[in-house]
Amino acid sequence: MNEPLQEAREGARTVEESSLDPTLADEVAQEPGGEGIRKCFACGTCTAGCPVRRFNERFNPRRIIRMVLLGMREEVLGEPFVWLCATCFTCQERCPQGVRISDLMRALKNLALRRGNMPEGIPIQARLLAEKGTLYPLDEFDNKKRVKAGLPALPEGHGEVGPLLRELEEILSQKESGSKSE
Repeated sequence: MNEPLQEAREGARTVEESSLDPTLADEVAQEPGGEGIRKCFACGTCTAGCPVRRFNERFNPRRIIRMVLLGMREEVLGEPFVWLCATCFTCQERCPQGVRISDLMRALKNLALRRGNMPEGIPIQARLLAEKGTLYPLDEFDNKKRVKAGLPALPEGHGEVGPLLRELEEILSQKESGSKSE
């Protein structure tokens, strides 16, 4: 038998229709970045050019989009693989249908985050953002280097980002209080 065909068959599984959620694609399409999901015709250009895919075969943008369109909510939002997207925009630049795949992955991450599915590092990063306004805080030394190079000094703190972080802090607090009671 053809080796790639055999591998594809071994990776296939049956999905029960009762486990599918036909509202998932609509929900994703309502999210900023998810609007164009139905334009995908599964050509595979996104997956062929994906640098993450080269190192992790479980990450497959085409398959993720198909799973969303089929309504496989638990498999998409309950698993960590949507968080593997590096947001490099390679797929987005190459998509012949103009599907904004990197934006779509961000929309899926947002939906996963709302249900409490996130990698361990996300709460740490969110706290750093809330406290410092950046993942890589600048100190006085960095600002002096900027000024010396002819660049303006950057303000400390989070300024306009602060209000945007409140919802994230709420979600993280809910997740922490929920996981402590389990």
